[in-house]
Amino acid sequence: MRVLAAIVAALAIAPAAAASPRFVIEGHGWGHGVGMSQWGAYGLALHGWSYRQILAHYYPGTTLTRERDVAVRVLVAADRRRVVVSSRAPFRVVDAHGHSVVVAGGKRRVARGKRTLTFVPGAQPLTLDGAGYRGRLVWHAGSVVNVLPLERYLRGVVPWEMPHRWSRAALEAQTIAARSYALATLRHVLYADTRDQEYGGIRAETPQTNAAIGATAGRVLTWDGHPALTYYFSTSGGRTAAARDSLPWAPRVPYLVSVSDPYDALSPHHSWSYGFTARRLARALHVPGVRSLAVEVNGSGRVAEVVARWRGGARTIDGRTFSTDLDLPSTWFSVVHGGKSAAAPVRTAPRLRGWIVVVSSVPIADGKPSGRVLRSDDYGLAPGYWVVFRGPYPTAAAAQAHASGGAYARHLG
Repeated sequence: MRVLAAIVAALAIAPAAAASPRFVIEGHGWGHGVGMSQWGAYGLALHGWSYRQILAHYYPGTTLTRERDVAVRVLVAADRRRVVVSSRAPFRVVDAHGHSVVVAGGKRRVARGKRTLTFVPGAQPLTLDGAGYRGRLVWHAGSVVNVLPLERYLRGVVPWEMPHRWSRAALEAQTIAARSYALATLRHVLYADTRDQEYGGIRAETPQTNAAIGATAGRVLTWDGHPALTYYFSTSGGRTAAARDSLPWAPRVPYLVSVSDPYDALSPHHSWSYGFTARRLARALHVPGVRSLAVEVNGSGRVAEVVARWRGGARTIDGRTFSTDLDLPSTWFSVVHGGKSAAAPVRTAPRLRGWIVVVSSVPIADGKPSGRVLRSDDYGLAPGYWVVFRGPYPTAAAAQAHASGGAYARHLG
């Protein structure tokens, strides 16, 4: 999970530098594709959708209910020889037998060895090696588990899973998805990374996300009377995937199905393309060579299997394995043999500068709409769209002042 991680990682990945790659892999999206697309949710919010509508779209058939606050356990450190716990106010340290001592504020206590120690905060939060956490910290044989109320846990999750400056409705949808996921997985200690949900403790908290958490306090999605397993991810590429096609270990529930994602094109990962030489492909896929690649897609349009052929042999590779081996953003892709990056056509439209207000976006294949229109490809926006706009304006504030009814401001390079 975590859309922020996907944004940063995208900047670090560059297409292969070969002048004439033998294979070009073109694809869409970032992540496993199941559940809520975070960029898609952001786009829906910008177009006036409420968090209720966003969640109903991505998790059809679920029910929005309210649950009481519960304690969650989060693994915040592992395989450590020692950790340092402190607080600005006095705190207690309790051993496995219930014996406790009080540590003065500003002092620190070092935990090491195989014994179990529970650190209980006083009037101020605890810090673990300098990072603040709400709730208790439990040390046991090299690991530290943070035990705290669910609502406080979410304060450290939501801003690390979605940019805190995004629209309120998107943040509220993200909050409820994160809360529902946590409740659905309470049977085990939660990881503080993408194996469950990114969690940063107090250092992650922001006023915007705290407000979204407070406004939706206790609200969760349920199905068949139980918290829904609300998977989410960065970018769909235009359509989400069914769990049966993308996450074979996920439960076969009717709300984890493939749905359209009309505004996901806002994402910088909506479409992508990477070039590979045959030698690089063979090395990454651990095969003697690559003369051809054939893909088989599943019901969600993602790649289920890839058949790599070389002189005298062939190997069938699972789509997820192929994507991982090549460090592709998703399993929604196709292969162009002998492909070369085509030169962009020369366009003569006058170059706009500054900020615009995007009123709507229409696929180019649907025909050019009326009004003031620009072509997204000309301005580094998500390719393939006619964009109806107002402006341009000299500043973001000026553009935002003219945005209403789901319209939003975008900068033109």
